Amino acid sequence: MSQSDDAPRPDDSAAAAPLAAQHPTERTFHGDTVTDPYEWMRDKTNPEVIAHLEAENAYADARTAHLADLRAQLVKEFAGHTQETDLSVPVRRGEWWYITRTTEGEDYPRYTRVRDSADLPRTEGGIPAIEPGVLIDGEEVILDAQGLAEGLEFFSLGGFRPSPSQRLLAYSTDVAGDERFAVLVKDLASGEILDQAVTGAGYGLAFSLDEQWLFYARVDDAWRQHQIWRHRIGSPSEGDELVIEEADERFTIGFEASRDGSVLIIQSGSSTTTEGWLLDLADPTSAPRPAGGRRPGVEYSLEHAGDHLLIVHNDGHPGFALATAALDAPEEWTTILSAADGERFESADAFASAAAIELRTGGLAGVRVLNRRTPSGSSALTAAEAAEIWDVASARDVTHGGELDSVWLVENPNWEQRSVRYQLTSLLTPGTIAESDLATGAVTVLKRTEVPHFDPELYVEKRLWAPAADGTQIPLSVAMRREVQADGTNAGYLYGYGSYEASMDPSFVATRLSLLDRGVVVAIAHVRGGGEMGRPWYEQGKLLAKKNTFSDFVAAGEFLVEQGWVAGDRLSAEGRSAGGLLMGAVANLAPERFRAIIAGVPFVDALTTILDPTLPLTVGEWEEWGDPLHDPEVYAYMKEYTPYENIRAVEYPAIFASTSLNDTRVFFVEPAKWVARLRETVTSDQQERPIVFRCEMVAGHGGRSGRYAKWEQRADELAWLLDQIGATALI
Repeated sequence: MSQSDDAPRPDDSAAAAPLAAQHPTERTFHGDTVTDPYEWMRDKTNPEVIAHLEAENAYADARTAHLADLRAQLVKEFAGHTQETDLSVPVRRGEWWYITRTTEGEDYPRYTRVRDSADLPRTEGGIPAIEPGVLIDGEEVILDAQGLAEGLEFFSLGGFRPSPSQRLLAYSTDVAGDERFAVLVKDLASGEILDQAVTGAGYGLAFSLDEQWLFYARVDDAWRQHQIWRHRIGSPSEGDELVIEEADERFTIGFEASRDGSVLIIQSGSSTTTEGWLLDLADPTSAPRPAGGRRPGVEYSLEHAGDHLLIVHNDGHPGFALATAALDAPEEWTTILSAADGERFESADAFASAAAIELRTGGLAGVRVLNRRTPSGSSALTAAEAAEIWDVASARDVTHGGELDSVWLVENPNWEQRSVRYQLTSLLTPGTIAESDLATGAVTVLKRTEVPHFDPELYVEKRLWAPAADGTQIPLSVAMRREVQADGTNAGYLYGYGSYEASMDPSFVATRLSLLDRGVVVAIAHVRGGGEMGRPWYEQGKLLAKKNTFSDFVAAGEFLVEQGWVAGDRLSAEGRSAGGLLMGAVANLAPERFRAIIAGVPFVDALTTILDPTLPLTVGEWEEWGDPLHDPEVYAYMKEYTPYENIRAVEYPAIFASTSLNDTRVFFVEPAKWVARLRETVTSDQQERPIVFRCEMVAGHGGRSGRYAKWEQRADELAWLLDQIGATALI
């Protein structure tokens, strides 16, 4: 198939791209003065800014009007690959089984529960036998998200936490997209809302054991979660009590109740350092007790194991290790298991009879199970005694043997449970919920996500390795239709992220089938800066090594072309958030390599943002990107790659940028400025290679809410992309 530049294009003569007004401002740091004509667009209360964003949306509508039929077809395909009326695998809490139900035609789920009983019908795995769309006898709706969202443009559920006795439910909602939540407490017997005093909360909810107190977090003006509070249920929020505050702007604080419900585990962390505390939930007004201290460069996570602590840490262990500690001496660690070369331990979940470690090995997510020689007792153990009870020699990995299998833990709320539940997925394996018996390792598959009109035999997936500029081998996860050959003619789609040690694991995404079924080769480039290959992989793509992230992605694209998997003029790319920074950087670095780019909520004005410590997240980000405010070397390095300041007067890929007006993580102004400067600088024929920008006026970092609205938003992006790479027809 010929490249899309040769395909007939719609008559766009009536669609004129908006021209943003220029109101130059100057910034000067380290003797360097930069004039920015578009910084004025940062103020979303300015009517001129809103008018410009609305003009951009109108232009995007006009430039993509010819794709209306394709958008509708894509939405139809997304729905066709989704069992719209469905349910989750029931999760047991106390005497109740909790279920999440979705219904065809509805955007949001309903949360239900049914009391356990001897006559409850069971599946082979011992869970209730429940059908989609049909409530069984005794099943009650405890939260109707569809009803809560009625009449709202945006709705997001931030937290969902049943109380220890299962009598109450705490949940939080966001109706603007700014990730600041209203907290509600509901009596599950009567359905009465007992409390809705707390507003503007962050993430995290936990009850005290007596269910008189609810713990929640607050964010500061820079949207840093910096305080933990306790609220007496039924009382005005003015009487709430501050539990702990994190004063260091590099750190963010969070919490969760231990699996046995006895303690609140509080942890504060920067990109490189952690500190932890424990609070007795039987004495909820007590002060948190230090649990591990704060040592620069030492990261750790705490897990309460009943009579002692488990700690995953990097003190002397670059790949992290598992240690034990006594409850009354949490800073004295006894390491019992270290990550092997090429591995990275991430966290541990403790149960009465075993522990499950989440880790990365061979570039994939995995789970490793350790058995306890003796069950958890009632008296505290020393670290040495705790180390003796763990049967490290019996450690076993949960695996299903696929080349791209990713395995990670899902909800496992019960201290006494005898199996650990996990999800298995890959590019071509729909999400599969299974459990492994903690004593024997026997695996029971509880549910494989039903994907209508999907035959996995029609596709293949594989792991490829692309050589980077410095010789490092970059893993790629790749999928395609079985009939696709490496003949140099195919359209391609390459996804990347590469920041914060986050891993873009090869998981099943039903909307990608619409790419595969049009002959597109779909690939994920696991570039440095992510966490796919362990801690060194992350360190080689951050701070003054950040440019490796960008050159790795370009190398991955070059490899797909050189190996014949993708035609040189039909390769597209996508990245979102920090992955949007990646998109802007590679567009500057190698504009000739990519035909079209989707940049979602893109962090493309990185230097401007990281220079301003009053903006959300900035100070904490200095350990990721460096501190250009105080360090001239970091300033110079970031200025060399920040996308907004390095656009070149050459031919660029077509670009589709998207954002949301209420996004707290990446302000809408970044892509707005970037698009304005792209249009005035690049030499591309913008009729053939358009620069399109959409701003959702009521949404957040994740875009629109509700599954149908999300499908429409995704169809808008993919229809544009498929049109640009000449792959609109099904094969």
